[in-house]
Order: sequence, then structure tokens, then C-alpha cells
Amino acid sequence: MAGENILDLADYGLATRLIEPEDRIYTVNRLMELLEVDEIEDAVFAAQEKKPAMTRETAESALPGILSALTDFAYERGLLKENSIVYRDLFDTKLMGCLVARPGEIRAKFRELYGKASAQAATDYFYRLSCDSNYIRRDRIRKDQKWTAETDYGTLDITINLSKPEKDPKAIAAARNAKQSSYPKCQLCAENEGYAGRVNHPARQNHRIIPVTIDNSEWFFQYSPYVYYREHCIVFNGQHTPMKIERATFGKLLDFVTAFPHYFVGSNADLPIVGGSILSHDHFQGGHYTFAMERAPLEQELVFDGFSDVRAGIVRWPMSVIRITGPDRERLIDLADRILQVWRGYSDEAAIIYAETDGEPHNTITPIARRRGEDYELDLVLRNNLTTEEHPLGVYHPHGNLHHIKKENIGLIEVMGLAVLPARLKEELAELADALVTGVDLRGTETLACHADWAEAFAAKHGRITRENVNGVIQEEIGLVFAQVLEDAGVYKCTKEGREAFLRFADAVNR
Repeated sequence: MAGENILDLADYGLATRLIEPEDRIYTVNRLMELLEVDEIEDAVFAAQEKKPAMTRETAESALPGILSALTDFAYERGLLKENSIVYRDLFDTKLMGCLVARPGEIRAKFRELYGKASAQAATDYFYRLSCDSNYIRRDRIRKDQKWTAETDYGTLDITINLSKPEKDPKAIAAARNAKQSSYPKCQLCAENEGYAGRVNHPARQNHRIIPVTIDNSEWFFQYSPYVYYREHCIVFNGQHTPMKIERATFGKLLDFVTAFPHYFVGSNADLPIVGGSILSHDHFQGGHYTFAMERAPLEQELVFDGFSDVRAGIVRWPMSVIRITGPDRERLIDLADRILQVWRGYSDEAAIIYAETDGEPHNTITPIARRRGEDYELDLVLRNNLTTEEHPLGVYHPHGNLHHIKKENIGLIEVMGLAVLPARLKEELAELADALVTGVDLRGTETLACHADWAEAFAAKHGRITRENVNGVIQEEIGLVFAQVLEDAGVYKCTKEGREAFLRFADAVNR
């Protein structure tokens, strides 16, 4: 069966245009070498010729089974140390690497499409390649649970992330005991392109990156392997340098949307708690998607002294967002930098905002850039990572009563209105749905006790919970929890007092 699956994988490459007909024999031979198969019998070739030609659709659906069969074969031949998800991923990525063109060829094609067609044509090509190469594992992404929820702030996106595989205990132990390596320095470094991987670092033989010039320096553009939204991309510095929100950051973001006007791009904040998961490597996230925050209107216009040519205002959003818009990017950079500099040093004891305590800085910004026709637009989300005894994980962080749903940091993606919820909720919510219908005691069930206060409150609100309506009710209520999560993360609340405090900051920018 190995020979048949090798030929199937080569035919997958043809159907998805990863390889050309002239590459077929070469690709088959590379796969045979990798799998230590010396020959494929004539009868197998003959049977393959009689199969219906793969289409893109049939090829996509067939790929997981082909890779699984070949990885099973590799384990039986002793080519895998363990038959676990970590080692299987390392091996099937190596298989896919045999089908992906060298970086120079892919970059040349990208540049050709960008120059002769459009930026969108180039990104369409590169995104399709990243999916077809199985760098973005479509079969796993489809397992993510996704829905939308209507709230006072518009339609929020909710996802329970299931595409990151759970590591088995042996792999976790092996990773802990493995020799620590500084190559690549992190999972964002350019050196990941084509890297074989190891038990504590993913394989990347099927991974390709595109050079882009930002701030007159070399950066790279790739897609996230765990796409949370349409064409979820990562733009990262060619040098392994820490993240920092500064004046240059705004120029870098606007450089990217100048080159790719159909994409938004944003940066996580540069402080713990309110920042992203990787602060050691300067990077942004973007994509071809419209989030609820982008759709949110201005609640109140602002006028900043010396910037009457820049439209500005407070966004009607649970987090504290100043939106500035105009055709002159340099004017936006100047105003954004003024707002950042004032915010870095701004305190308002009445609003529980402190620029620093004991020498530790607390104020920063999560910036997002986009194009509005000929205009540039920056959303500047004010962040503060102050902690107290009452809120040890952060005053402007999901509060303890919400941790049964969301305890993790509120990064760029959540800020814009997409909840990325932990995988544990898949089983917990299914169990909760059954318990609500059957009347099981929530407080007497170990996995459901943490949800009891919340579930009892919304069950009373909705009245009779049935098998037919329970999932819809739970999804609606999760959306409301996420709206509250964003309210907790907002430094200025959507109240009369909160808006008055917000305007005090705007006045400070003018002073």
C-alpha cells in the first residue's frame, strides 16, 4: 500500500499545482527515498493510471488519509520514534516538504503576481499555497467550533480552538528533557523556513515566507498555521528583536497596509498581561477580515490641537479606542505618537489608572491599521496592566467570575472582537448542555461546578431549556460573557463616569 499512497500524494501535488507534470517522477522518487521504499511494482503504477484524475476538491479531502497511511507505514518501518501526534506531525511535514517548491521560486511567483496583477492576487496565491502544502492543516481547522453572537456592541465572533493538537505525556517529557537550542531562536524567526523541527519545535519543511520591506528594513510575511479568521497572517521582523510600541510602530503598520491595502494589520501590546504570547520577537498580525471593532461607529468626535485635518473620535466599543483617520499617513503617525507619549505617562487616580507603580510601567497601546478607500485609519486601544490584591491577574483583565470561560490574556484578536476560547470548553459545554436538559445537579459535578452560578442565572432568564434550544442558548450566553470580558479589559468603562474620565485623557493630549 505504500507505493499506492506515494503515487496518491504525488497526484495530490498535481491536482493542487504544488508540482507540475514534469515533477512527478522526481517527487515520487523523493518520497520513496524518505520512506525507504526501493521500488514500486508495475502493477501499482498500472492501477494508478486507471483511477479517476484527482480534482482539487477530491485531493483536499483525500490528503489526511494519504498522510496518515504513509505515517503508519513509516512507524511500522521504524522511521518514527513514537506513534504519537508530535512525531507523526514531524514526519508528515517532512513528506509534504517533498512537494513544495524552493523559496526563491515561490517568492518570484508572488512578486510576479503582485507586479502584473494585484496585491490581492499575490496573497490569494500565497494563502492557497500555505493551505495546499498542509502548513495550514485544513482538516484540523475545520474542527474549530465557530459561531457569532449578537451583543450591545454588534456581532461578536466566537471560536473554541481545537486545531492545536494536544501533546501526549511522552512527548511533553521528551520536550522537557530535550537539549535547549537557540536555532531557530523562536517560532517566528526566518530560520524556520524549511527547518526539520524537533520534539520541542514544530517541523517547517513545508513552510514558506515572503520578504517585505517595512521601515526600510527586511521583514517577512507568512500565514498563521492556526488561522483564527480569513487569511490570518503574521508579519515579522527579520531580526530576533523584542516587541516595542513606539512612534516607528505606527509607520511600520501603515507601510504594510500601503503595500497590502486589502488587509488590516495590528500589533499586540508590548507589556505582560495585556500583550501577546510572543513578546521576544517584533511582529504584527493581520488578514483579510472585518472584525466587529472595525464596524463599530464613532460614539463621540474628538478634536486634537494642531490636527484639525485628522478625523478623530472615541469608538463605541467596550475597550477604550481612539480612532484617527485621514489621507496623510505622516499626520496620523504624528498624532498617534503624541497620544502614545501622553498615555505612557498618564495617571488618573479617580479612574484607577496609574502610569507606573514601584518603577514598573503600566500604560501602552494596542494599535490596528487599515485603509478606508484613499484614507488611512489607526485604532489606538488604550491598555493598562496594573494588578491589585483583588485582581492579581490584572485590573483590566477578565475578572475572576469569568475565568470559567476566559482566563487567558486579551490580545489583539480578542480586542477586535473575536473570542479565542480554550479547547477544554468543547467537552465542558457539551456536558453542561446535557445537564441543563436532564436536570443534573451542576454543583455536584466536578467539571460543571465552575459554571454553576453562570448557568443557573441564564437558565432562569431563558425559561424552559430543551434539547432543541440548549446549544443556541449557551452560545448566546457565551457571547454575552465575551462582551463582559472586553468590558473588564477596557480602561474606561462605557458609563457616564467612564466617558468623563476618557475625555480627561483627551484633554491631557491637547495640553
